[in-house]
Amino acid sequence: MRFLLAILPLIAWGAAFAQNPRSEQAAPARVDLIDRIVAVVNKEVITQYELAERMNRVQKELQRRGTSLPARGEIERQVLERLIIEKVQLQYARETGVRVDDLELDRTVSRIAEGNKLSLTEFRQTLERDAIRFDEFREELRSEILMNRLRDREVTGKITVSEGEIENLLLEQSERKDTATEYNIAHILVRVPEQATPEQLESRRARAEEAVKRLKGGAEFAQLAATYSDAPDALQGGVMGWRSQQRLPELYVEALAGLKPGGISNVFRSAAGFHVLKLLELRGAGAPILVEQAHVRHILARTNDLVSEDEAKRKLLSLRERIVNGVNFAELARLNSDDASASRGGDLGWIYPGDTVPEFERAFTELKPMDVSQPVKTPFGWHLIQVLERRSADMSSERKRIEARKAILDRKGDEAYQEWLRQLRDRAYIEMRLEER
Repeated sequence: MRFLLAILPLIAWGAAFAQNPRSEQAAPARVDLIDRIVAVVNKEVITQYELAERMNRVQKELQRRGTSLPARGEIERQVLERLIIEKVQLQYARETGVRVDDLELDRTVSRIAEGNKLSLTEFRQTLERDAIRFDEFREELRSEILMNRLRDREVTGKITVSEGEIENLLLEQSERKDTATEYNIAHILVRVPEQATPEQLESRRARAEEAVKRLKGGAEFAQLAATYSDAPDALQGGVMGWRSQQRLPELYVEALAGLKPGGISNVFRSAAGFHVLKLLELRGAGAPILVEQAHVRHILARTNDLVSEDEAKRKLLSLRERIVNGVNFAELARLNSDDASASRGGDLGWIYPGDTVPEFERAFTELKPMDVSQPVKTPFGWHLIQVLERRSADMSSERKRIEARKAILDRKGDEAYQEWLRQLRDRAYIEMRLEER
C-alpha cells in the first residue's frame, strides 16, 4: 500500500500526459484520489480505505445491537483510534517475536465455523453474504490472537498474587455474605497521556464530565461510549458484563457504592485516565457459592501426520454407533482413547465450569446424562463425550482459593492492561492526518 501511495503522483502525471503527449499547454486532466493516508504509526500508515472498511463494519454492528449511531466525525475518530492501538500492538508483537502460523490460524477458523454449526464452506459463504472477505477475516483473526498473546505475556503473565492477598479476599467474602457482591456494569474511559500537562488533564476531565452531563440528560450510554470512550470495548457499548465485587478494582467498587441499577457514577481518576460507570444490574450472594458440576468421560482421537482429521472423525463415528447399540463406553475408551484417562475408561471425574477448553465444555453442557455426543473437535483432537450425571455443589475450600486467585488476577489485569496500552501508544510516533481533507 505504501508503494502504491508513493507512485500515485506518477500515475496521475502519466494520465495527464497521455491526454496530449505533444502539448505542454494542454489543460491538466482531472485526477481522482484513489486513497490517502489518515494516520502514520511509527513506520506504517493507516489509509482512508482501511478506515472506511472498519467504519462500515462498526456501523453495521452498532445497528445490529440497536445502538443509536454517534455523529460520523465522532465514530470516525474512535475507529481510527482503535486502528492505531491495534497497529502499535501488532508492531510490538512482530518486534518481540510473537507469531501465529497459518496452520494454527486455519484450525482456529475451523473451530469458529464448527462453533456456529457450519462447515468451512458454509462459514465462508456467510461471511461473504455480510460483505466480509474471507482473507480479511483470517488476517483480523490472526491479529486478535496476536494481541491476546501479547496481553498474556506482557500483562497477565507478569501479575503476581500472594497467599496473603488470597487469604484477605476469602476473609472479605465471608464477611460480606449479606451484601450485593456482583455488578453488571458498563464504562467509559477517557485515556490520559503519560506525563500529561495540566491543560491536557483538564481537557480530558472536561470530556468525561461532558459525557456524564449528557448521560444524566437521558442520552444512551452505548452511543456515548462509542463517542467518548478510549477503552477497547467502547464500540460494544462499553459493557464489561457481570463482575464480582472482588474482581473489580477498588476504585470501581467505591464509585459504584450507593448506586441503584441505571445509576451513573461521578467521574473518577485512575492511572489510565478518567472513568464513568453505569450500573446496569445488581445481584447479591447470601447463599453458599453453588456451581454445577458434570461427571464426564470421553474418548479422544488425536490427529497427526499419520491420522488425518477425517480419519479421526470417522473412527469416532464408528465407535459412537457401537456405543449407541449397547457396547460399553468405558471398554471402548480403554482400547481406543489417545488420552491418559483411557486406563480409567475415559473418566475425567467431576468437572467444574472453566476446567476444559470452550469447545469441550459447550459440547458436554448441551448433553443429557448418558447421552453420547457427536464427534467434537478441540485443539487436542476429536472427542466422543458422555455425561454420567450432574450435581450442584458448594465450592470446596481449595476451589474457593483458585477462584479467589482468578478474581485478583482479573482485578489487577484490567488496570494493568489499560496502563500498558497507554504506555505503548505514548511511546509510538503517531501523526494524525484525518483532518487533511
